[in-house]
Amino acid sequence: MQIEQTALSGVLILTPRRFGDDRGWFTETWNAARMAAAGLDLPFVQDNHSFSAQAGTLRGLHYQSPPRAQDKLVRCTRGAIRDAVVDARRGSPSYGQWVAVDLTAENGRQILVPKGFLHGFVTLTPDTEVQYKCTDTYSPDHDGGVRWDSCGIDWGLTAPPVLSAKDTTAPAFADWQSPFTWGDAA
Repeated sequence: MQIEQTALSGVLILTPRRFGDDRGWFTETWNAARMAAAGLDLPFVQDNHSFSAQAGTLRGLHYQSPPRAQDKLVRCTRGAIRDAVVDARRGSPSYGQWVAVDLTAENGRQILVPKGFLHGFVTLTPDTEVQYKCTDTYSPDHDGGVRWDSCGIDWGLTAPPVLSAKDTTAPAFADWQSPFTWGDAA
C-alpha cells in the first residue's frame, strides 16, 4: 500500500495495490497488522456506506466531538467524489486550512481523516457510492457540522450543491466553537 502525507499533518492518502487479471482485479483496502506496522494502529468499529443519486450532492462538513470523536478512512467505490478535510484543532499551526483530493472507483485512493478534522465530500458523478470506516460508533449527542462554504474549499462546483437540511443550517466556521484542541488525544 502506498501512503502519502498531505499538506495537513496526519491526513493521509492511502492507495492500495490492485492485482488484476482477465477477470478484473482484487485489492486489500485495510489490513490491521500491516497498517499497525506502518504506524496506523486504528481500531475501526463501524463501517458506513452512502449513495448519492445526483452529481453535486455535498455531504459535510461533519465531525463527531470528544469523547466520541472518530478517525475515518474514506473511499469511493462507485463514481467519483472530491473529498475535503479541514483542520479544526484549536491551536494547530494549520487550524482552518484544508486539503481536497479526488477519490474515484477507478483510482482506488482512500483518505484517512484523523480526529479533530472536519470532513465532507461532493459527488462528481451521478449514482456515487462512498464507504468509510470509523473508530467510534455514531453518537447523535456528539454529531456536528460546519457550513460547507465557510472554509474557502474549492469544491469544483459549477452549480449550487444538493444539501441536506442539516448541512444547510450548519454554522459558519468563523462562528463555530471547535471542540478540538491541538495536542489532545480527542
